[in-house]
Amino acid sequence: MPTSVYPLNWNLEVFYPGGSASPELKQELQGISDDIARLNAELTAASGSEGVPGASGEQLDRWTESAQSIAARLGQTDSFVGCLLAANVHDKEAASLNGRIQSLEADYTIALTRFDDLMSRTPDSIWESWVQSSPVRFYLSERRQNAREKLRPELEAFAADLAVDGYHAWGNLYNTIVSRAKFKAKDKDGNEEVLSAGQMFNRLTDADRGVRVEAFAEWEREWSEHAQLCADTINHIAGFRLKLYDKRGWGDVLKEPLKMNRMTQATLDAMWAAIEEGKKDLLRYFERKAKLLGVERLDWHDVTAPLGSSTTKISYDDACRQIEEQFARFDPKLAEFAAMALKEGWVEAEDRPGKRPGGFCASFPVKGQTRIFMTYSGTVDNVSTLAHELGHSYHSYVMEDLPPFSKQYAMNVAETASTFAEIIVAQSQLELAESKEEKIALLELKIQNAVAFFMNIHARLLFELSFYEERRSGEVSVKRLNELMEAAQRKAYGDAIGEAHPHFWAAKLHFFFTGTPFYNFPYTFGYLFSAGLYARAKEAGPGFAEQYVSLLRDTGSMSVEELALKHLGANLQQEDFWRSAVALTGDDIRQFLELTE
Repeated sequence: MPTSVYPLNWNLEVFYPGGSASPELKQELQGISDDIARLNAELTAASGSEGVPGASGEQLDRWTESAQSIAARLGQTDSFVGCLLAANVHDKEAASLNGRIQSLEADYTIALTRFDDLMSRTPDSIWESWVQSSPVRFYLSERRQNAREKLRPELEAFAADLAVDGYHAWGNLYNTIVSRAKFKAKDKDGNEEVLSAGQMFNRLTDADRGVRVEAFAEWEREWSEHAQLCADTINHIAGFRLKLYDKRGWGDVLKEPLKMNRMTQATLDAMWAAIEEGKKDLLRYFERKAKLLGVERLDWHDVTAPLGSSTTKISYDDACRQIEEQFARFDPKLAEFAAMALKEGWVEAEDRPGKRPGGFCASFPVKGQTRIFMTYSGTVDNVSTLAHELGHSYHSYVMEDLPPFSKQYAMNVAETASTFAEIIVAQSQLELAESKEEKIALLELKIQNAVAFFMNIHARLLFELSFYEERRSGEVSVKRLNELMEAAQRKAYGDAIGEAHPHFWAAKLHFFFTGTPFYNFPYTFGYLFSAGLYARAKEAGPGFAEQYVSLLRDTGSMSVEELALKHLGANLQQEDFWRSAVALTGDDIRQFLELTE
C-alpha cells in the first residue's frame, strides 16, 4: 500500500542509530548501569541500621534528581528495544537487549526500594517541610505510603532481582511463542500464504463471513497448537505474583492494580454496576446485527464484523487526512500535533510479515517524542486504532515539560486521552455523514467500541479473577483455562453469542504482561471517562480544549477521584457519572435500530 505523503514506517534512528546494533544504545545502557550502581551505593550507605531516621532534605533532593534522570533514560531505551521487537519479532539481538534492560530495571527497582524505605523512615516533620516544595510531591508521597505496605526493603529488592529470570522471563517467553505462530490462509487468487499473528488478526473482521469463518477456525487451531506453552507461561506469571502478594499480606489480587491505577474499589464497583444496567441495550443491538448478517446468533467472529459486503479500503493517506480534519474540529492544536507526528515518521503502520499483533504508543522521554505501532490494512477499525494511538501520543506531548515523575500517569487515565481521540473522530464523521448507509456504518463502529469495553474487557476481568482464584490451589490446565475463558465470555456477553473463543487467553498479549497486572479494566475506565469528557466538551464548546489539556497534565499528580472532582466536579464512587457516560451508547444504539428497521 504505497503512500506519498505519510510514511508507513517509523523513524527510530533519531534515538539510537543502527537499531539493535547501535553503539549509542550500548553506551547509553552502560551509563544507566553506572548511575544506578552509584545511586544504589549511596542509598545503601545512607540506610545504615534500622535506627537511622530516614534522610535529610538535601539528600532527598539529590536522590530524586538522580532517580528521575535514570527513569527517563531507562524508559527511552526500553521503548526503543520494545519497538524493535514489535516491528520484527525475529530480532534476536533486540531480544537480548530486552533482557539486559529488564536486568537494569530490576537494579533500578532495588534502588527505588531503598529510596522508598529512607523516605518512609524520614520523620514526618522533616518530610512535610521538604515535600511541600517538591514539584513531584504527589508521586513521592505515594511511594512513601506504598512502601509501608510492602516487605522489608531487602526482601523487596531480592524479589525484584529474582523476577528478572523468573517473573519477567516468563513474560518474555510469550513473545517467542507469538513469533513462532504461523497462520495459513489463501490470497485473493486462491493461493496459500502464511501470515503473522498481526496479519491474521485483521482477517477476523473481514466483511466476508466466509473469510471470517475460515480465519477464526485457523486462529483457534494455531493457538491450540501453542496452548500448552501459553498455559505454562500464564501459570508461572500468576504463581510468582500470588506468592509475592502472600508474602506482603495482600489477600486481594486487585490491590496492586487498583493502587497502580490510583483508584478505589468503590469506583470500580460503581463503574461496572452502571455498565451492567446498560448491557440490555447492547443485547438488542446483537439481535439486530444477527438479523442483518442473516444468522440466528452472532458467533465470536461476527461480533466485530462490519455490516454489509463492502470491500472498500481506506488508504493510509486518506486515514491520516481524515484524522487531522476531525481533530481540527475539536482543537487546531491537536490537529497540528497529529500532522507533525504522522508526517515525521512517528508511526509504524506497514502491513507485512514478522510484526507483532496489536497496537501501542511508546514514549521516548529524553527526546520528548513518542512512536506508534500498528498494522494498517485499510479498515475503518484501523483508522480508529490510529486515532486512538495518536491520543496517547498527544497526552505525552502536552506533558513534555513536566518532571519525569509527574509524567507517571496510570493506565486508566492514559486510556482516557486515546479513547477521547477515537470519540472525536467517530462523532465528527457521524455528524458529517450524508447517506443512511454511512451513518449506519459509523454508528456500528461506535457501538463496537462499547461492546469491546463493556463486554470483551469485562470477560477478560472475569477470566482473570476466576483464574487467579483457581491458581491459588495449583496450576490450571489448558482445558480448564479454555472453560474459564468461555464461561467469562458468556457471562460478560449476556449469553448472547454462539461460538465463543476459548483460546482467547492464549491469543491475547495483555494476559502475559508482567509490568502491569490486570491489564483490562483500566481500558473500560478510560473509555467511559472519556465519554463523560466528550459530553462536557459539547456543552462547553471551544473553550474546553484548554480545560482538557489541564486535566491531562494533572493525570500524573493525583488520584482519579481527585482528578474528576477537580476538573469535572464528578464523584466517581457513585454511579451517576458512569450512568451518564453509558447512556451515550444507549443513544447510539437507539439511532442504529431506527436506521436499520
